[in-house]
Amino acid sequence: MIYDGHIHIRPGKVNPVELKEQMTQCGIDGGVLISLSPENGTFDSRVENLLEWTEGNDELIPFFWINPLETGAIGQVRRAIEKGVAGFKIICDRFFPGDPKCMSVCKIAADSDKPILFHSGILWDGKPSSEYCRPVHFESMMTINNLRFSLAHIGWPWCDEMIAVYGKFLNFKSRNPRSKIEMYIDTTPGTPANYREEVLRKLFLTGYDVENSLIFGSDCDANDYNIEWTAKWVERDKMIYTTLDLSEKVVSGIYKNNLEAFISGSNQTRDYKDLIPASF
Repeated sequence: MIYDGHIHIRPGKVNPVELKEQMTQCGIDGGVLISLSPENGTFDSRVENLLEWTEGNDELIPFFWINPLETGAIGQVRRAIEKGVAGFKIICDRFFPGDPKCMSVCKIAADSDKPILFHSGILWDGKPSSEYCRPVHFESMMTINNLRFSLAHIGWPWCDEMIAVYGKFLNFKSRNPRSKIEMYIDTTPGTPANYREEVLRKLFLTGYDVENSLIFGSDCDANDYNIEWTAKWVERDKMIYTTLDLSEKVVSGIYKNNLEAFISGSNQTRDYKDLIPASF
């Protein structure tokens, strides 16, 4: 089975039946739906829209998009959880991840056992904002115990920086065995096709334990799911995983099991002491 961990809802008609049909055509069985952005309605209208897309279908998982700078953001997190969201989306487009308001929102999510999907890397939003999304700035998340978070797009173009930050979190976990912080890497493009093999090869050959931490995503729209785009990325990545001689278990993890662990927190009991390269 393949789950898509990164699907955006855009303004327009709510049609989960058509979405599932389109996903099925390219071999996708379910995935994470990210709510309308904070600029596209009130909290209530956006939550209602998100749940219209996902209610009654366990394979469509609702993530709510939060702007930590908004007045009442912490209350929005609590209310969204009460309404049944499975996790949150944050884009740091004019604030750093370590901003106190962002950290407060992340702490509430962590205390509530809900994961956070962050955008990371270059941000195509028509304004100078990408500096806030560099992977290194997410080191601040080390101070929030029990947090599960994922950095999208492998941090493109700062992919090496992303891998180094992931290694630092592994090292942090080995030094703090009681910590339940868990970092995931969302492989959503991001990376242009001609960089893809190089980046995935580095992820698996650098020596860090990544096989339980990678999540597949497409960045498609729920309103008009791009069947051809998604099928090509699945095929391309599978060919690369074959060249890397990854086991069926590892590949299955990338396409489904790791996303389930990200949402449920089932990886947080892992023992990290044997997962750190000797160079540390």
